[in-house]
Amino acid sequence: MSQLRTTFAMANWLPVLAGLLFGGLMLLAGPPALIMGVVGLMVAVAVLARPERGFLLFCLIAPFVPWTTVTIGIRMTVSEALLALTWVGVVLQRLMGRMPPVEHGPTERAMLRLMAWSIVPLVAGQLMVHEEGNGPVNWLRWLLNISTLFLVPLLTPTPALRQRMMDCLVIGFSAMLALSLGVFIKSHDARAMIPVLSSLHYAHPEALLDIFTAMADRMASPWVHPNSTGGALLLAVPLAMFYGITQKGWRRALCLFVALGGSAGIVFSGSRGALLCLAALVIWLAYRRVPLAGRALVIGALLSATMLVAYPPARERLMSLTQGSQDASTSVRFDEYRNFHRAVERYPLGMGFKIETPATGSGLFGISNLWLNYWYKLGLPGMLLFMALTRAWWREVRLTGDLSRMDGSMALRVGSVGAMLAALLTGFIDHYFSFTQVLISFFWLTMAISLQASRPLPQVIAPGGQPKA
Repeated sequence: MSQLRTTFAMANWLPVLAGLLFGGLMLLAGPPALIMGVVGLMVAVAVLARPERGFLLFCLIAPFVPWTTVTIGIRMTVSEALLALTWVGVVLQRLMGRMPPVEHGPTERAMLRLMAWSIVPLVAGQLMVHEEGNGPVNWLRWLLNISTLFLVPLLTPTPALRQRMMDCLVIGFSAMLALSLGVFIKSHDARAMIPVLSSLHYAHPEALLDIFTAMADRMASPWVHPNSTGGALLLAVPLAMFYGITQKGWRRALCLFVALGGSAGIVFSGSRGALLCLAALVIWLAYRRVPLAGRALVIGALLSATMLVAYPPARERLMSLTQGSQDASTSVRFDEYRNFHRAVERYPLGMGFKIETPATGSGLFGISNLWLNYWYKLGLPGMLLFMALTRAWWREVRLTGDLSRMDGSMALRVGSVGAMLAALLTGFIDHYFSFTQVLISFFWLTMAISLQASRPLPQVIAPGGQPKA
């Protein structure tokens, strides 16, 4: 009875507290802040009541504007704020007994071991790196981004929810491509994207200016760096292509736009690694006799050749691969490998999360390799744990048998596994799928989709204890 009276008392005070909050916003910041506060509160309540709404919003917004920021005490990206709010909702629903337990497979257990080990390089980096930075906050952001591996099975246990997740991803990437290709067609100067991203509250406008000025002839996008753009599209294209095979109407049309527009975006962004790995994936799928893969190989080759002829900067970027060590970016990669031993000798337990690699003023190079970047940041045990994780994933999802017949589950499995293989292949020449915030959330989300498509769907239990139909 006393608990009931406490609950009623809190309910009576809630309108008063809300009135004081909104009144303060109106007086201090005016109507715009008041409107944003009301909208934010409504979104927060909706997500806390049903956490899958927050996850679906993340899948919709993050592909389009991954680094749009919002200030909630501290400045953070909207994408990460949605993930954090989703996890708060998950915890609340679990405390109220409304969230069924989810059993972790070998891949998730390997991830938990990697997360546990990351505490060691976090502490070591705080002591050994003498630079300004907030290691604990960056570590929490990394944990938040990789947590999409756990959110997919937790919040999309049914085919209907899985379809909503894929719809949101396809719509988000369609919006990103429409903006990026639209700006690129209107003006081949990447700097034309700066006012757009500034209006979307992107942080560090000086960094935007530096990147888009240095790479003015490469397609700009909300993912800012052309290599990050290529990495995001490398995940999006196979997912959309195979998801669209089994869809009809607007879903099929949007998937076709993401597949074709994303391929064009990879060419125009000048991401050589993403282009070569996408081509290698299509060749492998054609070899495995996956439906439409052979046709996609021929059409893709013709379209890529046409775009390379029509846009000389992209052709020059791709031809620079033949220059070997004479190419500037390739030369830097050789220098990184030659000097990598100095970095791991300086930080034997990993550099941690205080700053990004390489440490400023240390005289050290970074490393453009997915696995070696794990060694750089988390030490040799961290890299070995990541390798064990990818091995556990492959043992669960490897594509065996006849792939010539595609139903909905098999198509999504082939698309997500293919996207992961292409992403891992780029790891030999770039590192952006290791610790790049928000981009890595899609890497682990794609891995979770492939695991879910390779496992039998769990039986969802209704509140009354009976299986749902």
